[in-house]
Amino acid sequence: MVTELADAEFEPSIPARAETERVCREGAPSLFLLCLHLFCSILLPAENCGKYVQALISSGKNLQELCSILFYCFRIMNTSRNTLKPETEALMLTETEFAVLNTLRKNPAESQRALAQATNRSVGTVNSTLRRLRENGYANDLNITEAGLKALEPYRVNNAIVMAAGMSTRFAPISYEKPKGLLEVRGELLIERVIRQLQEAGIDDITVVVGYKMEQFLFLEDKMNVKIAVNKHYDERNNHSTLKIVEAQLDNTFICCSDNYYTENVFEPYVYQAYYAAVWHDGPTDEWGIHTTARGRISKTGPGCSDAWIMFGQAYFDREFSKRFVKILNEVYDRPETKSKLWEEIYADHIKELDMYIRKYPPGIIHEFDSLDELRYFEPDFICNIDSRILDNICTTLAVQRDDLSNFSPIIEGLSNLSFCFEAKGCKYVYRHPGVATQGILNRRAEADAEKIAYELGLDKTFIYLDPDTGWKLSHYVNVTEHFDYHNPRHVKQSLDLIRQLHVSGKTIDNRFDIFAETAKIKERLLGGGQAGAQKRLDFPDFAELDSRATRLYQHCQADGVKPVLCHNDFYDPNILIEGESMYLIDWEYSGMSDYACDVGVFICCSDYTFDEALEVMRLYFGRDLSETELRHCIAYVSLASYYWFVWALFKEACDEPVGEYLYLWYRFAKEYGERALQLYESGEN
Repeated sequence: MVTELADAEFEPSIPARAETERVCREGAPSLFLLCLHLFCSILLPAENCGKYVQALISSGKNLQELCSILFYCFRIMNTSRNTLKPETEALMLTETEFAVLNTLRKNPAESQRALAQATNRSVGTVNSTLRRLRENGYANDLNITEAGLKALEPYRVNNAIVMAAGMSTRFAPISYEKPKGLLEVRGELLIERVIRQLQEAGIDDITVVVGYKMEQFLFLEDKMNVKIAVNKHYDERNNHSTLKIVEAQLDNTFICCSDNYYTENVFEPYVYQAYYAAVWHDGPTDEWGIHTTARGRISKTGPGCSDAWIMFGQAYFDREFSKRFVKILNEVYDRPETKSKLWEEIYADHIKELDMYIRKYPPGIIHEFDSLDELRYFEPDFICNIDSRILDNICTTLAVQRDDLSNFSPIIEGLSNLSFCFEAKGCKYVYRHPGVATQGILNRRAEADAEKIAYELGLDKTFIYLDPDTGWKLSHYVNVTEHFDYHNPRHVKQSLDLIRQLHVSGKTIDNRFDIFAETAKIKERLLGGGQAGAQKRLDFPDFAELDSRATRLYQHCQADGVKPVLCHNDFYDPNILIEGESMYLIDWEYSGMSDYACDVGVFICCSDYTFDEALEVMRLYFGRDLSETELRHCIAYVSLASYYWFVWALFKEACDEPVGEYLYLWYRFAKEYGERALQLYESGEN
């Protein structure tokens, strides 16, 4: 309520403002409190205000003048101007005074009417404002004075932060190859245009915060004379981490995105108060809608709105906003729930403490490109001109032109790769882009051979092409009608029938997948320290016990003498697609000649089965009860598969690609099934 009152239209007189600053400088808050209680008794019906009213009357002060002082105190407290200047410095300005002075700074006005038009104020308001400014020595006729320029100094923009650390995953597939801020739009790199416009507005202290593919931005330091800051947490935290990196620089600061496009220069050297740029959006949207008070202070914001002003473009932090935001950011930074939050979410959580205003822009000035299709609408030739090997791969394989491609959308699922779907000539497809962590681990040529066999056997009818050298793959899109459920008897039976069909097919490829040997390779990469802190991933109390148990189990399994067959080796729910009555087994990147029990083990270790449920899955696979040898062999492979994927998950974590709860699941299954299998093997020996 107090903030809303502070936003009310009020222009205190210069004598009232001078009195306010004198009272505050002399350390006499009682007068302010008297005003506050009187104000509450009049406008916010409060009780027991009589003694304060009596004291006010006996003070001899004029009621209107005291209210004027009170309003100005509110402005000082609530618009980030509460650090009062020495008597030799300029008085703080009202918003209208700032607008008039700032306009005169740019160009002397020809008339008061022209000044009114330029500041979007009435002629009467401009006349009275000019009169006050002249009285204080800030203006001389329709020209700004040296004192007026000095009065603007508290509002001078100190610097700008350009956020360029994020991966822009919604901008698939172009962002897989190049950061979005480095895309060339209408003959200019997006980030270079933003930097140039800031510099043309007189803002030379610019810091670019980088993270994803950071090396591609480093040239800007010399070419554009900017500073570079590195956000090493870009892939595990949201954009609040970028502001954390530069917290010491936040002052009177523009906060910009590297990939916005402004048709006009929206930046300026003087800004009155903190704001967020906004445009009007017709109809429903997932963008952040803005609610404001009558004076334009943002009172509420959040994702999802309809027919509303939305956050769109740059933000500006004034000095007090920066101070308060940094304090809040440090208080919440280490909380688990903060990790995924935008800085705007942190602001929204504390919106009562942080004064920020809406800055409205007409259509066509600010452009944000969340997808390739949005940028293509803005620049139709972009998709044809962009240098993209991914787009070239698609067009060559499907025999289409780039103009035929549309509706690009990223696919979130997948622990090893990046994928997106798109349309071409009325058909929908999926493109897989291999992840960095899979390089040197996977045999892509063997995967290509396995995909062809899976297509021939009817196990994967989605397959179109896989490049054996780089690992990119093109597939038909499956309109999934239901998700695979480990507890759906039909799903489980149908999937086990598919994998058994593969095992008994007699098909072979030139690749041996020994799950224990593959585990050792990943351990070597971890111990080699290729990633920061990688060696420490194996430094925990019972790793030696896990490793020793896996070694003993593998030796027992080898002694069983099971003949290798072609296996999928990544046989779990994301790779099992259901379309109507059809089921497809996709993503054959780990396929190779292996022990049949490897597929059974992976299937179980990626589920939430109890031990008894796992035994039933084994019976379904065989179509009968298992022999003692088969039983201990399959249980052992649940442990070996779990151990393999556990070590693989540690490697992914070392590559800053977290896998979530799977890491713990595989650790637990490696122990539980390993202990059971060893007991069966060793009791049999006795």
